[in-house]
Amino acid sequence: MYICSMELKNDLLLRAAKGEKVERTPVWLMRQAGRILPEYRKVRASVSGFIELAQTPELAAEVTIQPVDILDVDAAIIFSDILVIPEAMGLPYEMIEKKGPRFPETIKSKADVDKMRVADVEESLSYVTKAIEITKKELNGRVPLIGFAGAPWTIFAYMVEGSGSKTFSKAKAMLYTDPELSHQLLSKITDSTIAYLKAQISAGADLVQVFDSWAGILSHDQYKEFAIPYLKKIADAIQEVPKTIFAKDAHAAFADLSKLDYQTIGLDWTMNPREVRKIVGSNKTLQGNLDPCVLYADKNTIRVHTRNMLQHFGTERHIANLGHGVYPDINPDHVKYFIEAVKEYSQK
Repeated sequence: MYICSMELKNDLLLRAAKGEKVERTPVWLMRQAGRILPEYRKVRASVSGFIELAQTPELAAEVTIQPVDILDVDAAIIFSDILVIPEAMGLPYEMIEKKGPRFPETIKSKADVDKMRVADVEESLSYVTKAIEITKKELNGRVPLIGFAGAPWTIFAYMVEGSGSKTFSKAKAMLYTDPELSHQLLSKITDSTIAYLKAQISAGADLVQVFDSWAGILSHDQYKEFAIPYLKKIADAIQEVPKTIFAKDAHAAFADLSKLDYQTIGLDWTMNPREVRKIVGSNKTLQGNLDPCVLYADKNTIRVHTRNMLQHFGTERHIANLGHGVYPDINPDHVKYFIEAVKEYSQK
């Protein structure tokens, strides 16, 4: 049963996620809150950096709402980061400009795992729930607000590796050399994530998305052992709002993902929507999946590729998005071309 906390003026996203009729395809962008907008960069310049911005609820709410005002998307997504979970568990991170996240300490042993606590959301993550409350009030029902968290495997990968990686060989090595310890850490991450998502929903999130950014570096067998059970536990625990799973590069896992209680499955730009639809069936909504690099092109090229994308997905159960987050050097006007094209070509 999904709870509707406020009458929404635009509920296209939620209706599409639940498989209900929509007048047109809803559209939003991963990483739309920030990056490309000069208005975002101005706010970020007023603080020390990304982490301070994310931990200042009033400013996080402001940059969450900016894409709704400027780009006219059909949903807001709270400005935050997936790595707030390991920090709340006792493993703080840094955000290095132009390099990404880095953990000064990493998980190497059972003693390290034992030190990790299940996150106390009220104590450690209240700045996110406060930002959601402020955002909901300021949006005043204009569009839904999306909450999110990282998938347990992706969070595990960062906690063990210590940063982004092409191979995540340290993280994957632990799965092979100490599977029992790996499951212990994944369980703690999962319990923390469930508590976190429930707190976001209580604060006002209308839909939640789970990002499995590094799904594609695991073999299918490993993904079934070390990812799917924890994704299932999250899906089964969260029944208040619709849920989306975005497992990047997880080409082999669609049949497994389709059996989980996520209403929407996200596709990256390398995935064929028609082939995925054959695998997952008609009772799931698909989200995606324009290549972000299309948005470097001219207006006509963007519109042609957007129309082609919509045709591949068909007219039922689709939420338009990019196949990954929007890149920071893309012209905001080109993002607007994409959004306008979705609205124009998807009219029922």
